[in-house]
Amino acid sequence: MKIYQSDVVVIGGGPAGAMAASVLADHGRDVVVLEKQPFPRYSIGESLLPFCYFPLERIGFIEKMKASSFTKKYSVQFVSMNGKVSAPFYFFKHFEHEASMTWQVVRSEFDSMLLGHSEEKGAQIFEKITAEDFIVNQDDAIAGVKATDNHGGQYEFHAPITIDASGRTGFTACKKDWRIRDKRLDKVAIWSYFKGAKRDEGYDEGATTVAYVPEKGWFWYIPLPNDIISVGIVADRNYLYSDEQRDLQAIFEREVEKNVWIKDHLSTGERIEEFKVTGDFSYRSKYCATDGLILTGDAFAFLDPVFSSGVFLALKGGEMAGDAAHMALEKKDVRGENFEAYGETICRGIGAMRNLVFSFYDETFNWRKLFDKYPDLRSDVTHCLIGDVYRDFDKLFGAIGEFAQLPEPYPISKSLSNTASQP
Repeated sequence: MKIYQSDVVVIGGGPAGAMAASVLADHGRDVVVLEKQPFPRYSIGESLLPFCYFPLERIGFIEKMKASSFTKKYSVQFVSMNGKVSAPFYFFKHFEHEASMTWQVVRSEFDSMLLGHSEEKGAQIFEKITAEDFIVNQDDAIAGVKATDNHGGQYEFHAPITIDASGRTGFTACKKDWRIRDKRLDKVAIWSYFKGAKRDEGYDEGATTVAYVPEKGWFWYIPLPNDIISVGIVADRNYLYSDEQRDLQAIFEREVEKNVWIKDHLSTGERIEEFKVTGDFSYRSKYCATDGLILTGDAFAFLDPVFSSGVFLALKGGEMAGDAAHMALEKKDVRGENFEAYGETICRGIGAMRNLVFSFYDETFNWRKLFDKYPDLRSDVTHCLIGDVYRDFDKLFGAIGEFAQLPEPYPISKSLSNTASQP
């Protein structure tokens, strides 16, 4: 048995975990990151929002992004089934800042860079180590993690605060049965990668394209480096499997035929990987924290990816979780209630983006009708789409509610506090 002591243990080395570790290291904290997979490792979610810039800037990562080979992304565009392309949504026309140019990233490279960056700052990284259980102190507060390496070696990582950034596997939420599925967003995604498929020209070469299929389904089309395109279809489970077809390639090719633009752009491409599938990907945790523990990134919540919010919410969540952990250590008080302001802020941002997701899937909603009646709300929509989600959007969503059925307000995840724990 190997035993380690630190200020904070982070479970997971993806964007949320690496960001939290970098923030904590910048605060001068002794932080350990446990990652069960060796890096680089594959992950989906390649399109960054402009507001990813600010957490990355905070930890001194922007220059590394500028020096990378990642595709530059200036815009998002939408394509109807008949191939009609909307006017591209150029970020720099609405947001005069260097952040208006962002990136389409290869996640295996991006995530490795972020985790390596946190190590450069002083975080101690343990790869090929799997968190197995929590260490609980005499006050029933989380006081670290028990873990096992790939060879069966046993470890205990003791710390006053643990940050769960374990991603969609949801170490805490699944272990404690805290995960709540968003049943109104019961979608399935099927995707693969193509080499040599068509790209648009100029500023549009790196654009994210959202291309519609029937019943509010949609394709993503994301240009990556080395002439590779990430392409996926997202739709209701019942729609994709409506003819009892279960072969992923057959379903994907059937849907390609329903969108003129996608069919044309893929006509020159060669598929270079097997198809992948995932479902049930919109969820949240009932609690954001408990004594000695904070949930962040996909381990806390995930939202339908139509507006590419995943990596942004992971980076921002990791940043805020790192700050919340540091402040609790400063106060020598790691009770869960100290992390509720963090949870409220995260939920408010997810809720704003979720309202836009629901309007997207509402078959009666039309952006043109909204802007004809409320032209002054264009800027609010812009702010939300680029990741500036921690604003007051009451007027915007009140107006959208006149044209679309919005969901109930996104629940604010509180903490589950048991003790008056002190580190």
